[in-house]
Amino acid sequence: MRKRAAVLCGAAVVVAGALAAVPAGASPSPAAGAVPAAKPAWKKCATTGQPTLECASLKVPLDHDRPGGEQITLALSRVPHTAKTYQGPLLVNPGGPGGSGLTLAGFVASSLPEKVAAQYDVIGFDPRGVGRSTPALDCRPDHFAPVRPDSVPSTGEIERANLARVKAFADNCGKKYARLLPYMDTLGTVRDMDAIRRAVGAPELNYLGYSYGTYLGAVYAKLYPERVRRLVLDSIVDPTGVWYDNNLTQDHAFDDRHRALMAWIAKHDATYRLGTDPGRVEARWYTMRAALAKTPAGGRVGPSELEDAFMPGGYYNGYWPYLAKAFAAYVNDRDAAPLVETYDDFGAVDAAGGNGYSVYTAVQCRDAHWPRDWHEWRADNWSAYRKAPFMTWSNAWYNAPCAFWPVPSRGPVNVANGQLPPVLLFQATDDAATPYEGGAMMHALLGGSSLVVEEGGGNHGITLSGSTCLDGHLAAYLADGTVPRGTGPVDAVCQALPDPEPLSAKVGTGTAHGSTLHGLLGFRG
Repeated sequence: MRKRAAVLCGAAVVVAGALAAVPAGASPSPAAGAVPAAKPAWKKCATTGQPTLECASLKVPLDHDRPGGEQITLALSRVPHTAKTYQGPLLVNPGGPGGSGLTLAGFVASSLPEKVAAQYDVIGFDPRGVGRSTPALDCRPDHFAPVRPDSVPSTGEIERANLARVKAFADNCGKKYARLLPYMDTLGTVRDMDAIRRAVGAPELNYLGYSYGTYLGAVYAKLYPERVRRLVLDSIVDPTGVWYDNNLTQDHAFDDRHRALMAWIAKHDATYRLGTDPGRVEARWYTMRAALAKTPAGGRVGPSELEDAFMPGGYYNGYWPYLAKAFAAYVNDRDAAPLVETYDDFGAVDAAGGNGYSVYTAVQCRDAHWPRDWHEWRADNWSAYRKAPFMTWSNAWYNAPCAFWPVPSRGPVNVANGQLPPVLLFQATDDAATPYEGGAMMHALLGGSSLVVEEGGGNHGITLSGSTCLDGHLAAYLADGTVPRGTGPVDAVCQALPDPEPLSAKVGTGTAHGSTLHGLLGFRG
Protein backbone atom coordinates (compact mmCIF):
# COMPACT_ATOMS: atom_id res chain seq x y z
CA MET A 1 0.00 0.00 0.00
CA ARG A 2 2.97 2.33 0.54
CA LYS A 3 5.28 0.99 -2.13
CA ARG A 4 6.34 3.45 -4.76
CA ALA A 5 6.19 3.32 -8.52
CA ALA A 6 9.94 2.75 -8.74
CA VAL A 7 9.44 -0.64 -7.11
CA LEU A 8 6.57 -1.64 -9.37
CA CYS A 9 7.27 -0.37 -12.85
CA GLY A 10 10.03 -2.83 -13.51
CA ALA A 11 7.66 -5.73 -12.92
CA ALA A 12 4.81 -4.31 -14.96
CA VAL A 13 5.99 -5.60 -18.32
CA VAL A 14 6.14 -9.16 -17.01
CA VAL A 15 2.66 -8.95 -15.49
CA ALA A 16 1.20 -7.33 -18.58
CA GLY A 17 2.40 -10.24 -20.69
CA ALA A 18 0.59 -12.64 -18.39
CA LEU A 19 -2.76 -10.85 -18.64
CA ALA A 20 -5.52 -12.27 -20.73
CA ALA A 21 -5.99 -10.56 -24.05
CA VAL A 22 -9.26 -8.77 -24.77
CA PRO A 23 -11.79 -11.61 -24.72
CA ALA A 24 -12.82 -13.04 -28.06
CA GLY A 25 -15.58 -11.00 -29.65
CA ALA A 26 -15.03 -8.12 -27.24
CA SER A 27 -12.85 -5.90 -29.40
CA PRO A 28 -15.12 -4.62 -32.13
CA SER A 29 -13.88 -3.09 -35.32
CA PRO A 30 -14.72 0.59 -35.69
CA ALA A 31 -17.87 -0.26 -37.62
CA ALA A 32 -19.11 -3.13 -35.43
CA GLY A 33 -22.46 -2.37 -33.88
CA ALA A 34 -22.13 1.25 -34.99
CA VAL A 35 -25.71 1.71 -36.10
CA PRO A 36 -26.78 5.32 -36.38
CA ALA A 37 -27.71 6.62 -32.92
CA ALA A 38 -30.58 9.02 -32.45
CA LYS A 39 -29.47 12.31 -30.97
CA PRO A 40 -30.52 12.70 -27.32
CA ALA A 41 -33.48 15.04 -26.83
CA TRP A 42 -32.02 17.25 -24.11
CA LYS A 43 -34.50 18.87 -21.76
CA LYS A 44 -33.95 21.28 -18.91
CA CYS A 45 -33.70 19.57 -15.52
CA ALA A 46 -32.09 22.43 -13.64
CA THR A 47 -31.43 22.34 -9.92
CA THR A 48 -30.65 25.20 -7.56
CA GLY A 49 -26.95 24.46 -7.81
CA GLN A 50 -26.98 23.56 -11.51
CA PRO A 51 -29.20 26.02 -13.39
CA THR A 52 -28.06 24.85 -16.85
CA LEU A 53 -28.32 21.10 -16.27
CA GLU A 54 -30.07 19.12 -18.99
CA CYS A 55 -31.29 15.52 -19.06
CA ALA A 56 -31.99 13.00 -21.80
CA SER A 57 -32.16 9.28 -22.48
CA LEU A 58 -30.53 7.07 -25.07
CA LYS A 59 -31.55 3.63 -26.31
CA VAL A 60 -28.70 1.14 -26.82
CA PRO A 61 -28.67 -2.58 -27.62
CA LEU A 62 -28.67 -4.94 -24.68
CA ASP A 63 -26.29 -7.05 -26.78
CA HIS A 64 -24.13 -4.81 -28.95
CA ASP A 65 -23.36 -7.75 -31.24
CA ARG A 66 -27.10 -7.82 -32.04
CA PRO A 67 -27.81 -4.11 -32.61
CA GLY A 68 -31.30 -4.83 -33.88
CA GLY A 69 -32.26 -6.85 -30.80
CA GLU A 70 -33.63 -5.82 -27.42
CA GLN A 71 -32.95 -2.21 -26.49
CA ILE A 72 -32.28 -0.79 -23.04
CA THR A 73 -32.29 2.86 -21.99
CA LEU A 74 -29.46 4.92 -20.52
CA ALA A 75 -30.21 8.03 -18.47
CA LEU A 76 -27.95 10.99 -19.34
CA SER A 77 -27.23 14.42 -17.87
CA ARG A 78 -25.34 17.33 -19.39
CA VAL A 79 -23.98 20.74 -18.57
CA PRO A 80 -23.54 22.21 -22.08
CA HIS A 81 -20.53 24.22 -23.15
CA THR A 82 -20.83 28.00 -23.33
CA ALA A 83 -17.47 29.05 -24.77
CA LYS A 84 -16.72 29.66 -28.45
CA THR A 85 -13.91 27.14 -28.16
CA TYR A 86 -15.51 23.71 -27.94
CA GLN A 87 -13.43 20.69 -27.01
CA GLY A 88 -16.17 18.09 -27.23
CA PRO A 89 -17.96 15.89 -24.67
CA LEU A 90 -16.32 15.18 -21.31
CA LEU A 91 -17.91 11.95 -20.08
CA VAL A 92 -17.63 11.39 -16.32
CA ASN A 93 -18.06 8.26 -14.20
CA PRO A 94 -17.97 7.95 -10.36
CA GLY A 95 -17.03 4.27 -10.17
CA GLY A 96 -18.75 1.34 -8.58
CA PRO A 97 -19.56 -0.62 -10.66
CA GLY A 98 -23.05 0.57 -9.94
CA GLY A 99 -22.45 4.27 -9.29
CA SER A 100 -24.86 6.83 -10.73
CA GLY A 101 -23.13 9.55 -12.73
CA LEU A 102 -26.04 11.92 -13.31
CA THR A 103 -25.20 14.30 -10.46
CA LEU A 104 -21.45 14.02 -11.05
CA ALA A 105 -21.71 15.94 -14.32
CA GLY A 106 -22.97 19.06 -12.57
CA PHE A 107 -20.39 18.73 -9.82
CA VAL A 108 -17.49 18.43 -12.26
CA ALA A 109 -18.73 21.33 -14.38
CA SER A 110 -19.05 23.61 -11.35
CA SER A 111 -15.76 22.49 -9.74
CA LEU A 112 -13.47 22.96 -12.73
CA PRO A 113 -12.24 26.48 -13.51
CA GLU A 114 -15.07 28.24 -15.32
CA LYS A 115 -13.00 28.90 -18.45
CA VAL A 116 -12.13 25.21 -18.71
CA ALA A 117 -15.59 23.79 -17.98
CA ALA A 118 -17.15 26.19 -20.49
CA GLN A 119 -15.27 24.45 -23.32
CA TYR A 120 -16.86 21.05 -22.72
CA ASP A 121 -20.23 19.41 -22.68
CA VAL A 122 -19.84 17.65 -19.34
CA ILE A 123 -21.94 14.50 -19.59
CA GLY A 124 -22.91 12.12 -16.82
CA PHE A 125 -24.74 8.84 -17.24
CA ASP A 126 -26.27 6.01 -15.30
CA PRO A 127 -24.60 2.89 -16.69
CA ARG A 128 -26.71 -0.03 -17.80
CA GLY A 129 -28.75 -1.38 -14.91
CA VAL A 130 -28.12 1.66 -12.70
CA GLY A 131 -30.48 4.23 -11.22
CA ARG A 132 -32.68 5.93 -13.82
CA SER A 133 -31.47 3.74 -16.65
CA THR A 134 -33.92 0.96 -17.49
CA PRO A 135 -34.21 -1.80 -16.67
CA ALA A 136 -32.59 -1.19 -13.28
CA LEU A 137 -31.44 -4.11 -11.15
CA ASP A 138 -32.39 -4.88 -7.56
CA CYS A 139 -31.68 -8.54 -6.88
CA ARG A 140 -32.67 -8.85 -3.22
CA PRO A 141 -33.97 -5.66 -1.58
CA ASP A 142 -33.53 -6.88 2.02
CA HIS A 143 -30.02 -8.27 1.55
CA PHE A 144 -28.42 -5.75 3.93
CA ALA A 145 -31.27 -5.51 6.42
CA PRO A 146 -29.92 -5.36 9.98
CA VAL A 147 -28.98 -7.23 12.05
CA ARG A 148 -26.93 -9.54 9.81
CA PRO A 149 -24.78 -12.45 10.97
CA ASP A 150 -21.34 -11.52 12.26
CA SER A 151 -19.06 -11.14 9.25
CA VAL A 152 -16.27 -13.10 10.97
CA PRO A 153 -17.23 -16.80 10.56
CA SER A 154 -15.86 -17.88 13.92
CA THR A 155 -18.25 -20.83 14.03
CA GLY A 156 -19.67 -23.15 11.41
CA GLU A 157 -23.13 -21.80 12.16
CA ILE A 158 -22.10 -18.22 11.39
CA GLU A 159 -20.35 -19.28 8.19
CA ARG A 160 -23.40 -21.24 7.03
CA ALA A 161 -25.68 -18.28 7.73
CA ASN A 162 -23.49 -15.97 5.67
CA LEU A 163 -23.22 -18.50 2.86
CA ALA A 164 -27.01 -18.83 2.79
CA ARG A 165 -27.31 -15.04 2.40
CA VAL A 166 -24.89 -14.75 -0.50
CA LYS A 167 -26.29 -17.81 -2.27
CA ALA A 168 -29.80 -16.38 -1.94
CA PHE A 169 -28.58 -13.12 -3.48
CA ALA A 170 -26.97 -14.89 -6.44
CA ASP A 171 -30.02 -17.12 -6.93
CA ASN A 172 -32.40 -14.15 -6.84
CA CYS A 173 -30.32 -12.29 -9.41
CA GLY A 174 -30.36 -15.31 -11.70
CA LYS A 175 -34.13 -15.74 -11.41
CA LYS A 176 -35.07 -12.06 -11.82
CA TYR A 177 -32.55 -11.02 -14.47
CA ALA A 178 -31.59 -14.14 -16.43
CA ARG A 179 -31.76 -12.34 -19.80
CA LEU A 180 -29.75 -9.33 -18.56
CA LEU A 181 -26.86 -10.83 -16.59
CA PRO A 182 -24.85 -12.09 -19.61
CA TYR A 183 -24.63 -8.46 -20.78
CA MET A 184 -23.90 -6.80 -17.43
CA ASP A 185 -20.18 -6.22 -17.61
CA THR A 186 -17.53 -3.60 -18.23
CA LEU A 187 -17.38 -4.38 -21.94
CA GLY A 188 -21.10 -3.71 -22.34
CA THR A 189 -20.77 -0.37 -20.55
CA VAL A 190 -17.74 0.56 -22.66
CA ARG A 191 -19.73 -0.01 -25.83
CA ASP A 192 -22.56 2.05 -24.33
CA MET A 193 -20.04 4.86 -23.83
CA ASP A 194 -19.14 4.72 -27.49
CA ALA A 195 -22.84 4.82 -28.35
CA ILE A 196 -23.08 8.03 -26.30
CA ARG A 197 -20.14 9.44 -28.24
CA ARG A 198 -21.84 8.65 -31.54
CA ALA A 199 -25.18 10.01 -30.37
CA VAL A 200 -23.70 13.41 -29.51
CA GLY A 201 -21.86 13.51 -32.82
CA ALA A 202 -18.32 13.56 -31.46
CA PRO A 203 -15.41 11.95 -33.34
CA GLU A 204 -13.48 11.57 -30.09
CA LEU A 205 -14.27 11.29 -26.39
CA ASN A 206 -12.84 13.08 -23.38
CA TYR A 207 -13.21 11.11 -20.16
CA LEU A 208 -12.80 11.54 -16.39
CA GLY A 209 -13.25 8.42 -14.27
CA TYR A 210 -12.86 7.72 -10.57
CA SER A 211 -12.19 4.36 -8.89
CA TYR A 212 -13.78 1.54 -10.96
CA GLY A 213 -14.30 4.27 -13.55
CA THR A 214 -10.53 4.14 -14.14
CA TYR A 215 -10.78 0.53 -15.29
CA LEU A 216 -13.80 1.47 -17.37
CA GLY A 217 -11.81 4.25 -19.04
CA ALA A 218 -8.78 2.04 -19.65
CA VAL A 219 -10.94 -0.65 -21.26
CA TYR A 220 -12.61 1.98 -23.45
CA ALA A 221 -9.15 3.14 -24.52
CA LYS A 222 -8.16 -0.44 -25.31
CA LEU A 223 -11.18 -1.05 -27.53
CA TYR A 224 -11.24 2.41 -29.13
CA PRO A 225 -7.77 3.99 -28.87
CA GLU A 226 -8.35 6.19 -31.91
CA ARG A 227 -11.42 7.70 -30.23
CA VAL A 228 -9.66 8.89 -27.08
CA ARG A 229 -8.86 12.60 -26.96
CA ARG A 230 -8.23 13.23 -23.25
CA LEU A 231 -8.27 10.56 -20.54
CA VAL A 232 -8.11 11.28 -16.79
CA LEU A 233 -8.04 8.40 -14.30
CA ASP A 234 -8.28 9.21 -10.57
CA SER A 235 -7.76 6.61 -7.78
CA ILE A 236 -6.79 3.79 -10.02
CA VAL A 237 -7.83 0.15 -10.06
CA ASP A 238 -4.97 -2.30 -10.55
CA PRO A 239 -5.98 -3.82 -13.92
CA THR A 240 -3.87 -6.92 -13.25
CA GLY A 241 -5.89 -7.88 -10.15
CA VAL A 242 -9.44 -7.77 -11.53
CA TRP A 243 -11.27 -8.58 -9.30
CA TYR A 244 -10.59 -11.31 -6.71
CA ASP A 245 -6.95 -10.42 -6.05
CA ASN A 246 -7.74 -6.71 -5.83
CA ASN A 247 -10.23 -7.34 -3.05
CA LEU A 248 -7.67 -9.27 -1.00
CA THR A 249 -5.18 -6.44 -1.50
CA GLN A 250 -7.83 -3.97 -0.35
CA ASP A 251 -8.17 -5.78 2.98
CA HIS A 252 -4.64 -4.91 4.04
CA ALA A 253 -4.94 -1.31 2.81
CA PHE A 254 -8.21 -0.76 4.67
CA ASP A 255 -6.69 -2.15 7.83
CA ASP A 256 -3.87 0.38 7.51
CA ARG A 257 -6.39 3.15 7.01
CA HIS A 258 -8.47 2.05 9.99
CA ARG A 259 -5.34 2.19 12.13
CA ALA A 260 -4.70 5.69 10.82
CA LEU A 261 -8.14 6.62 12.16
CA MET A 262 -7.28 5.06 15.52
CA ALA A 263 -4.05 7.09 15.60
CA TRP A 264 -6.00 10.27 14.78
CA ILE A 265 -8.41 9.56 17.65
CA ALA A 266 -5.45 9.01 19.98
CA LYS A 267 -3.96 12.32 18.85
CA HIS A 268 -7.21 14.03 19.87
CA ASP A 269 -7.58 12.31 23.22
CA ALA A 270 -8.61 15.58 24.85
CA THR A 271 -11.78 15.40 22.78
CA TYR A 272 -12.50 11.67 22.64
CA ARG A 273 -11.00 10.35 25.93
CA LEU A 274 -10.21 6.96 24.42
CA GLY A 275 -6.48 7.00 25.16
CA THR A 276 -3.31 8.41 23.70
CA ASP A 277 -1.92 5.07 22.51
CA PRO A 278 -3.29 4.12 19.05
CA GLY A 279 -2.98 0.43 19.87
CA ARG A 280 -5.11 0.85 22.98
CA VAL A 281 -7.70 2.84 21.05
CA GLU A 282 -7.86 0.08 18.44
CA ALA A 283 -8.28 -2.54 21.17
CA ARG A 284 -11.22 -0.57 22.54
CA TRP A 285 -12.79 -0.51 19.08
CA TYR A 286 -12.63 -4.29 18.89
CA THR A 287 -14.03 -4.52 22.41
CA MET A 288 -16.94 -2.39 21.23
CA ARG A 289 -17.37 -4.74 18.28
CA ALA A 290 -17.53 -7.77 20.59
CA ALA A 291 -20.10 -6.05 22.79
CA LEU A 292 -22.29 -5.29 19.77
CA ALA A 293 -22.16 -8.96 18.78
CA LYS A 294 -23.92 -9.73 22.06
CA THR A 295 -26.28 -6.73 22.14
CA PRO A 296 -26.73 -4.78 18.89
CA ALA A 297 -27.01 -1.02 19.43
CA GLY A 298 -30.60 0.11 19.09
CA GLY A 299 -31.45 -3.36 17.80
CA ARG A 300 -29.83 -2.28 14.52
CA VAL A 301 -26.05 -2.15 14.82
CA GLY A 302 -24.30 -5.45 15.32
CA PRO A 303 -20.67 -6.13 14.37
CA SER A 304 -21.37 -6.31 10.63
CA GLU A 305 -23.28 -3.02 10.72
CA LEU A 306 -20.45 -1.47 12.76
CA GLU A 307 -18.05 -2.37 9.95
CA ASP A 308 -20.47 -0.86 7.44
CA ALA A 309 -20.53 2.37 9.45
CA PHE A 310 -16.75 2.65 9.82
CA MET A 311 -15.71 1.42 6.38
CA PRO A 312 -16.41 4.85 4.76
CA GLY A 313 -13.67 6.26 6.98
CA GLY A 314 -11.25 4.29 4.84
CA TYR A 315 -12.45 6.19 1.79
CA TYR A 316 -12.49 9.69 3.18
CA ASN A 317 -11.00 11.16 6.34
CA GLY A 318 -13.67 13.86 6.43
CA TYR A 319 -15.88 11.22 8.06
CA TRP A 320 -13.42 10.60 10.91
CA PRO A 321 -14.82 13.21 13.32
CA TYR A 322 -18.31 11.71 13.08
CA LEU A 323 -17.06 8.14 13.52
CA ALA A 324 -14.88 9.13 16.47
CA LYS A 325 -17.74 10.97 18.16
CA ALA A 326 -20.00 7.91 17.91
CA PHE A 327 -17.24 5.57 19.09
CA ALA A 328 -16.49 7.75 22.13
CA ALA A 329 -20.15 8.15 23.07
CA TYR A 330 -20.67 4.38 23.07
CA VAL A 331 -17.51 3.56 25.02
CA ASN A 332 -17.37 6.47 27.45
CA ASP A 333 -21.01 7.31 28.01
CA ARG A 334 -22.80 4.05 27.16
CA ASP A 335 -24.77 6.10 24.66
CA ALA A 336 -25.60 4.03 21.57
CA ALA A 337 -27.70 6.67 19.80
CA PRO A 338 -24.79 8.37 17.95
CA LEU A 339 -23.60 4.96 16.77
CA VAL A 340 -27.02 4.13 15.35
CA GLU A 341 -27.20 7.57 13.74
CA THR A 342 -23.76 7.09 12.20
CA TYR A 343 -24.77 3.71 10.82
CA ASP A 344 -27.93 5.23 9.34
CA ASP A 345 -25.91 8.06 7.78
CA PHE A 346 -22.92 6.12 6.45
CA GLY A 347 -23.61 2.39 6.52
CA ALA A 348 -27.28 1.60 5.96
CA VAL A 349 -28.20 0.52 2.43
CA ASP A 350 -31.28 2.16 0.90
CA ALA A 351 -33.02 1.29 -2.38
CA ALA A 352 -30.40 3.14 -4.42
CA GLY A 353 -27.70 1.26 -2.54
CA GLY A 354 -29.45 -2.03 -3.25
CA ASN A 355 -29.52 -1.16 -6.93
CA GLY A 356 -25.87 -0.15 -6.87
CA TYR A 357 -24.84 -3.37 -5.12
CA SER A 358 -26.84 -5.48 -7.58
CA VAL A 359 -25.00 -3.88 -10.51
CA TYR A 360 -21.70 -4.12 -8.64
CA THR A 361 -22.02 -7.87 -8.26
CA ALA A 362 -23.44 -8.40 -11.74
CA VAL A 363 -20.52 -6.59 -13.38
CA GLN A 364 -17.70 -7.86 -11.20
CA CYS A 365 -18.91 -11.47 -11.23
CA ARG A 366 -19.22 -11.39 -15.02
CA ASP A 367 -16.04 -9.41 -15.70
CA ALA A 368 -13.40 -11.84 -14.49
CA HIS A 369 -12.82 -15.29 -13.07
CA TRP A 370 -13.64 -15.93 -9.40
CA PRO A 371 -12.91 -19.09 -7.41
CA ARG A 372 -15.94 -21.38 -7.46
CA ASP A 373 -14.60 -23.51 -4.60
CA TRP A 374 -15.55 -21.95 -1.26
CA HIS A 375 -12.56 -23.67 0.39
CA GLU A 376 -10.28 -21.33 -1.59
CA TRP A 377 -12.18 -18.26 -0.38
CA ARG A 378 -12.07 -19.52 3.20
CA ALA A 379 -8.32 -20.14 3.15
CA ASP A 380 -7.43 -16.86 1.43
CA ASN A 381 -9.61 -14.71 3.67
CA TRP A 382 -8.55 -16.31 6.94
CA SER A 383 -4.96 -15.74 5.84
CA ALA A 384 -5.71 -12.06 5.15
CA TYR A 385 -7.74 -11.69 8.35
CA ARG A 386 -4.81 -12.71 10.55
CA LYS A 387 -2.96 -9.58 9.42
CA ALA A 388 -5.89 -7.32 8.51
CA PRO A 389 -8.93 -8.04 10.68
CA PHE A 390 -10.86 -4.79 10.18
CA MET A 391 -12.59 -5.41 6.87
CA THR A 392 -11.41 -8.73 5.46
CA TRP A 393 -14.49 -10.84 6.12
CA SER A 394 -16.90 -7.98 5.48
CA ASN A 395 -15.26 -7.56 2.08
CA ALA A 396 -15.34 -11.30 1.46
CA TRP A 397 -19.08 -11.61 2.02
CA TYR A 398 -19.70 -8.48 -0.04
CA ASN A 399 -18.10 -10.18 -3.03
CA ALA A 400 -18.99 -13.78 -2.24
CA PRO A 401 -22.05 -13.98 -4.54
CA CYS A 402 -19.46 -14.29 -7.32
CA ALA A 403 -18.60 -17.78 -6.02
CA PHE A 404 -22.14 -18.84 -6.91
CA TRP A 405 -22.94 -16.53 -9.83
CA PRO A 406 -25.47 -17.98 -12.28
CA VAL A 407 -23.65 -16.92 -15.48
CA PRO A 408 -20.05 -17.73 -16.44
CA SER A 409 -17.29 -15.16 -16.13
CA ARG A 410 -15.21 -13.59 -18.86
CA GLY A 411 -11.47 -13.09 -18.64
CA PRO A 412 -10.09 -9.68 -17.65
CA VAL A 413 -9.07 -7.20 -20.32
CA ASN A 414 -5.39 -6.54 -20.91
CA VAL A 415 -5.44 -2.73 -20.94
CA ALA A 416 -1.77 -2.30 -21.98
CA ASN A 417 -1.82 0.41 -24.62
CA GLY A 418 0.77 2.31 -26.59
CA GLN A 419 -1.62 3.99 -29.02
CA LEU A 420 -2.99 6.80 -26.86
CA PRO A 421 -2.43 10.54 -26.66
CA PRO A 422 -1.04 11.74 -23.30
CA VAL A 423 -3.09 10.33 -20.40
CA LEU A 424 -3.22 11.88 -16.92
CA LEU A 425 -3.30 9.64 -13.83
CA PHE A 426 -3.89 10.65 -10.19
CA GLN A 427 -3.13 8.43 -7.20
CA ALA A 428 -2.81 8.92 -3.43
CA THR A 429 -0.08 6.94 -1.72
CA ASP A 430 -2.30 5.65 1.11
CA ASP A 431 -5.57 5.10 -0.75
CA ALA A 432 -7.28 2.02 0.72
CA ALA A 433 -9.96 1.30 -1.91
CA THR A 434 -7.51 1.41 -4.83
CA PRO A 435 -4.04 0.98 -3.31
CA TYR A 436 -1.04 2.80 -4.75
CA GLU A 437 0.18 -0.20 -6.71
CA GLY A 438 -2.80 0.18 -9.03
CA GLY A 439 -1.78 3.67 -10.11
CA ALA A 440 1.81 2.60 -10.64
CA MET A 441 0.74 -0.43 -12.67
CA MET A 442 -1.64 1.55 -14.86
CA HIS A 443 1.12 4.10 -15.45
CA ALA A 444 3.39 1.32 -16.65
CA LEU A 445 0.76 -0.20 -18.92
CA LEU A 446 -0.41 3.03 -20.60
CA GLY A 447 2.50 4.22 -22.68
CA GLY A 448 3.10 7.95 -22.48
CA SER A 449 0.88 8.46 -19.44
CA SER A 450 1.79 10.88 -16.65
CA LEU A 451 1.32 9.99 -12.97
CA VAL A 452 0.56 12.66 -10.37
CA VAL A 453 0.94 11.37 -6.81
CA GLU A 454 -0.59 12.80 -3.66
CA GLU A 455 2.12 12.06 -1.11
CA GLY A 456 0.68 10.99 2.24
CA GLY A 457 -2.90 11.18 1.00
CA GLY A 458 -5.33 8.49 2.07
CA ASN A 459 -8.56 9.64 0.49
CA HIS A 460 -10.18 7.91 -2.47
CA GLY A 461 -10.95 10.41 -5.21
CA ILE A 462 -8.44 13.25 -4.95
CA THR A 463 -9.09 15.74 -7.74
CA LEU A 464 -11.77 18.41 -7.27
CA SER A 465 -11.48 17.84 -3.52
CA GLY A 466 -9.69 20.96 -2.35
CA SER A 467 -6.09 20.48 -3.49
CA THR A 468 -4.95 23.39 -5.64
CA CYS A 469 -1.90 21.38 -6.68
CA LEU A 470 -3.85 18.39 -7.98
CA ASP A 471 -6.59 20.52 -9.49
CA GLY A 472 -4.01 22.67 -11.25
CA HIS A 473 -2.68 19.64 -13.11
CA LEU A 474 -6.22 18.57 -14.01
CA ALA A 475 -7.21 22.02 -15.27
CA ALA A 476 -4.05 22.42 -17.36
CA TYR A 477 -4.61 19.06 -19.02
CA LEU A 478 -8.26 19.73 -19.85
CA ALA A 479 -7.42 23.23 -21.04
CA ASP A 480 -4.76 22.36 -23.60
CA GLY A 481 -3.49 18.80 -23.03
CA THR A 482 -0.54 19.78 -20.85
CA VAL A 483 0.79 16.95 -18.67
CA PRO A 484 3.71 16.97 -16.22
CA ARG A 485 6.79 15.04 -17.30
CA GLY A 486 9.19 13.88 -14.62
CA THR A 487 12.52 12.12 -14.85
CA GLY A 488 11.49 9.16 -12.68
CA PRO A 489 8.51 6.85 -12.35
CA VAL A 490 6.39 9.69 -10.88
CA ASP A 491 5.83 12.80 -12.95
CA ALA A 492 4.59 15.19 -10.26
CA VAL A 493 4.01 15.11 -6.50
CA CYS A 494 1.43 17.04 -4.50
CA GLN A 495 1.31 17.08 -0.72
CA ALA A 496 -1.78 15.75 1.01
CA LEU A 497 -4.28 18.07 2.61
CA PRO A 498 -4.23 18.07 6.43
CA ASP A 499 -6.43 15.65 8.34
CA PRO A 500 -9.67 17.12 9.71
CA GLU A 501 -10.11 18.53 13.18
CA PRO A 502 -12.67 17.19 15.68
CA LEU A 503 -16.20 18.47 15.36
CA SER A 504 -16.75 21.92 16.79
CA ALA A 505 -19.16 21.88 19.71
CA LYS A 506 -20.36 25.31 18.65
CA VAL A 507 -21.27 24.58 15.03
CA GLY A 508 -21.27 20.77 14.96
CA THR A 509 -19.05 20.52 11.90
CA GLY A 510 -15.48 19.59 11.15
CA THR A 511 -13.00 20.99 8.64
CA ALA A 512 -13.63 18.39 5.95
CA HIS A 513 -12.40 18.75 2.40
CA GLY A 514 -14.06 17.18 -0.62
CA SER A 515 -17.29 16.12 1.07
CA THR A 516 -19.41 16.74 -2.03
CA LEU A 517 -17.25 14.58 -4.28
CA HIS A 518 -17.00 11.76 -1.78
CA GLY A 519 -20.73 11.73 -1.32
CA LEU A 520 -21.09 11.26 -5.07
CA LEU A 521 -18.44 8.55 -5.33
CA GLY A 522 -19.98 6.46 -2.57
CA PHE A 523 -18.29 3.40 -1.13
CA ARG A 524 -17.02 0.03 -2.34
CA GLY A 525 -16.37 1.64 -5.71
